[in-house]
Amino acid sequence: MKIAAVRTHLLEHRLDVAFESASMRFDRRAHILVEIECDDGTIGWGECLGPARPNAAVVAAYANWLIGENPLETEKIWAKLYNALRDQGQRGLAVTALSGIDIALWDIKGKHFGVPVSILLGGRFRENVKAYATGSFKRDGVDRVEDNARDVARYRDEGFHATKIKIGFGVEEDLRVIRAVREAAGPDMRLMIDANHGYDTVEAVKLGNAAAQYDIDWFEEPVVPEQLAAYREVRARQPIPVAGGETWHSRWGMREPVETRAVDILQPDLAGVGGFTEAKRVADLAALHGIRVVPHVWGTAVHIAAALQFMAAMIPSPVRVNPIEPILEFDRTDNPFRQAVIKTPIEHRQGVVQIPDGPGLGIEINRDALKEFKMPEPKSGDV
Repeated sequence: MKIAAVRTHLLEHRLDVAFESASMRFDRRAHILVEIECDDGTIGWGECLGPARPNAAVVAAYANWLIGENPLETEKIWAKLYNALRDQGQRGLAVTALSGIDIALWDIKGKHFGVPVSILLGGRFRENVKAYATGSFKRDGVDRVEDNARDVARYRDEGFHATKIKIGFGVEEDLRVIRAVREAAGPDMRLMIDANHGYDTVEAVKLGNAAAQYDIDWFEEPVVPEQLAAYREVRARQPIPVAGGETWHSRWGMREPVETRAVDILQPDLAGVGGFTEAKRVADLAALHGIRVVPHVWGTAVHIAAALQFMAAMIPSPVRVNPIEPILEFDRTDNPFRQAVIKTPIEHRQGVVQIPDGPGLGIEINRDALKEFKMPEPKSGDV
């Protein structure tokens, strides 16, 4: 079996109501899927984190090194592709594009052997996971405090045990939102806050100390990801556990924050860290240093399926009678093609998501949706 073709599918939906995180504005949803076809007809699917068109360009560049390779040799291919752009891309698009390719190769491998990827990773420790609802961005034209509180009350009523809200818009405004959200959630719902690296160190420390009274599970990306010393200062000077890692690509990007304990919770993204091949190494590194892993997820059902396969195989750390279980980040914002890209949507039931048990990622792509949501030809400035 040899790789015969590498394709990308750029998907887009223009939003009726735009929303913002502290670092980015969304007036559309745009994602990229990777399709790898073998000469025996086997097809694997992956997804890349980050801007769609730039990722597509790098995947196309990697294709020159992929055609004719044995797709089952995932370690060999990972090393070959990483080394091909090592001098230019030890992080960023070179690794996010490689991530989508790697996920697709593991999907092929699972289909070839007739087992889920989680079995190939070492075995399924769980068949389902609790999900936490990610939403509560800053939406145009509404009162943010009231809007976020309504979101969280709805997530609670749908059965989610936890939710994550977006902050980083100013300490005093954010505290008003956190207070209202905690009241809407009630005392038993877990609550996380994500600044999307919108604060400096002084603001993050002030916010963390003031928000701790609202029983916050973690404080995600308090400062920009390059500032590891600032991460350590925020962690030392306020009581909420600090999380981060969605933009620390590969084991080398993770090494310093793990070894210097910049975070309490590490958040590798399967579609950004380097795919299954690298995520396994990162999880082992975190376990070696006693740091909890909660994967970051933001994309379509292909990305969700990959995260679920990885989470099924996550070794409890520590292994004990009632282990700490991973939880799935479950995006609740507007994206009509999130689930439409697969024939059987991956949905929650009372906040619990079943892990697909079919071969590979355990999903089947809906090609009609790929056509329906195909990204138009680029205009000036489009990514």
